[in-house]
Amino acid sequence: MHVICFSRSRIWLVILLMMTGVFGESLGQTEHEFPFQARLLDEKFDLPNTMMKGVGDFLDQALQESKATRNDFWQRDFTSPAAFNQSIASQRQELQQILGLIDERSIPFMSYQESGVLEPYTFENEKYTISAVKWRVFDGVFGDFYAEGLLISPKGETKARVVYVPDAATSPEVVAGMTGEGEPGFGRAAHMARNDVEVLVPVLLNRKDTYSGSTIQGKFTNQTHREYIYRQGFILGRHVIGYELQKVLAAVDWFQAKNEQMGKPLKIGVAGHGEGGMLSLFAAALDPRISASLVSGYFDQREDIWNEPIYRNVFGLLKKFGDAELAVMSWPQKLNIEDSLYPEASGPPAPSAGRTGAAPGVLSIPELSSVKAEWQRAEAMLPKGKSNLRFFEGRNALGNGEQSDKSLSVFLKDLGIEAELNEKNISLLSSGLPSHWLNVEHRQERAVRAMENHMQQLIPASETIRDNTFWQTLDSKSGDLKAIKSAHRARLWEELGKLPDPNVPNNTEARFYAETEGWTAYEVKLDVWEGVFAWGILLVPKGVDLTMPLPAVVTQHGLEGLPKDVLTKDKTERAYKPYKGFASDLADRGYVVFAPHNLYWGKDNFRVLQRKANPLGLSLYSIITGQHQRIVDWLGQQDFVDLERIAFYGLSYGGKTAMRVPALVEGYALSICSGDFNEWVRKVASTDYEAFNSYPFTGEYEIPEWNLANTFNYAEMAALIAPRPFMVERGHKDAVGTDKWVAYEYAKVRRHYANIQQEGATTIAYFNDGHTINGIESFAFLDKFLKNAK
Repeated sequence: MHVICFSRSRIWLVILLMMTGVFGESLGQTEHEFPFQARLLDEKFDLPNTMMKGVGDFLDQALQESKATRNDFWQRDFTSPAAFNQSIASQRQELQQILGLIDERSIPFMSYQESGVLEPYTFENEKYTISAVKWRVFDGVFGDFYAEGLLISPKGETKARVVYVPDAATSPEVVAGMTGEGEPGFGRAAHMARNDVEVLVPVLLNRKDTYSGSTIQGKFTNQTHREYIYRQGFILGRHVIGYELQKVLAAVDWFQAKNEQMGKPLKIGVAGHGEGGMLSLFAAALDPRISASLVSGYFDQREDIWNEPIYRNVFGLLKKFGDAELAVMSWPQKLNIEDSLYPEASGPPAPSAGRTGAAPGVLSIPELSSVKAEWQRAEAMLPKGKSNLRFFEGRNALGNGEQSDKSLSVFLKDLGIEAELNEKNISLLSSGLPSHWLNVEHRQERAVRAMENHMQQLIPASETIRDNTFWQTLDSKSGDLKAIKSAHRARLWEELGKLPDPNVPNNTEARFYAETEGWTAYEVKLDVWEGVFAWGILLVPKGVDLTMPLPAVVTQHGLEGLPKDVLTKDKTERAYKPYKGFASDLADRGYVVFAPHNLYWGKDNFRVLQRKANPLGLSLYSIITGQHQRIVDWLGQQDFVDLERIAFYGLSYGGKTAMRVPALVEGYALSICSGDFNEWVRKVASTDYEAFNSYPFTGEYEIPEWNLANTFNYAEMAALIAPRPFMVERGHKDAVGTDKWVAYEYAKVRRHYANIQQEGATTIAYFNDGHTINGIESFAFLDKFLKNAK
């Protein structure tokens, strides 16, 4: 232990600061000894920024290592196509799940888009006919979900069929050559139709923000249409990539059905550029019916995917699937990879009046060397002499970055079409679309609203899924309830992303922080994993026998908070209004208090951590939960703490933590969620008339957690805390939610505690204030279960 003295003048400075309630940066070491084993923490050590950097470095290293560790998940069998498909069947199923391809597609059906006088939108020349069409993707209780686009049909004999997927910034009319000379697209779909290929071109959501918002709510954002759908879908286990892949694969279904109907086994191909190249790569990996594919302007190393637009964020993708692994999944079908240009973007549309909240994200053209390196990695996975991959350097072939003549000719040859594509740009019209053509802006709006409407109907449907997969298992009279909950707990941990348990020594370091008449405070740092640590302020009551174990409360700050915020009793400080110094009050009541720092701090810095974690199948709570494992373990080792009486009490983001961490870390004997308990699925995904400050309209783009709607809302998390005591603190004026939503969700919690004969172990305390600690019923709740339980 360290005994360090300082001058009388500095003692008076400490007393003065304590009297004013200011608990700022460390005041240095005092003559107090630590009541625990610890090395002296350097007074200049920057705890919050160093913690953030350590976690960032930890995730960066994991992202780079994922490239090498992916191979552990594969046992490919290249002895035959059937053997290969069987050997990767589980990976295909997992890929479908993480992309959100979980809705069963319907029987193929296509129809013309009709004008106001019920005439189909068509245009033709001597070679082919272009028709505006829609095709059914899936149907069900929520109504039919359709794709829209163009069908380009040769007038002669059709010799192959292709789904051509343009970049999100390119309309189907451009690739059909319908928008005039000089437009980007070069009429590539029309080139194929001139060579006896039937082509279906789907509409993708573009990168504009025109329809990113709710007319019902009167709220709009500058999120691209792609991000707007991504935001709603993530918690629902859906993804904008998944919806668009469903459109592509439904088009393949229709082509396949047409082949069978006509008795002609024509080859089916998929080609795409930019965002369409991404969809073509995924489609080729998933569907062996596709004979050949062309991926242009997308293929690259993905370890920096966190820096791309957020709508490309796929939870867990890089654990098993880099672009190289996806390419190999297409074997033995031909896959042509072309390095080409595509539209760059420095970020989302610029904020404007009433339109903000978009996540940062950059689309930039990768270095050729990076693209080649990923292709070579794919080649190395294939048996010698059995490669199905080809690589083309096409970025200099065409100024606009579409597929080169060479790559497109080879792709068509794979489909049995001999074509030399050295024609000039195909342009059917010299001055834009025909006057009778459908309104492409309205079509884009329909595409956005179709996905949005489907997801909004999934919100109440997800409750039925949770009833079936969670609550019915708990209400069953058969089975060991503890074991059942243990299995659910493991599932929640996987949903949030589980890391190994803390695997380095504590290496406890500490320094004096402050003291009052009632307690002494120390900053404490604890190692968790290599480069990752937990830290916080420990308050130890004075005038108590420290050989007798005391109850402890972990008091958790909220968004942009620091540990000191929950201590201050200075009413002039910003932090006093929400926290009211509740950590100090609890220490004055005789509790050992630990106020840890959590990662939700530093503006967008912590959101970048979420972006880095997600592709690895991790989240902020993967790190935070490990930190709390270490905190609870360390507290329980102290002679002055009763390891069976350690509680958690958090506000706002700390309340969010109060739902997740105690549900997983069973060392917490009690949990109080303040200012966050909610009908969480609606809060995260809802855009309808009942949406109240919901996250699709805010800048908190890190909030959605993959697939939680189908597994764990807040009531389910609370059930995993049970039978340990659980409390909700709810201010009527708290804009984080509505009394209606909170009461609805809490009713399920109350019912579960009643079912397990623990009615008295849960309560909800309402008070007539806003987003703040109340500290009346909650303190009594802590006293009841931590002090009076002994």
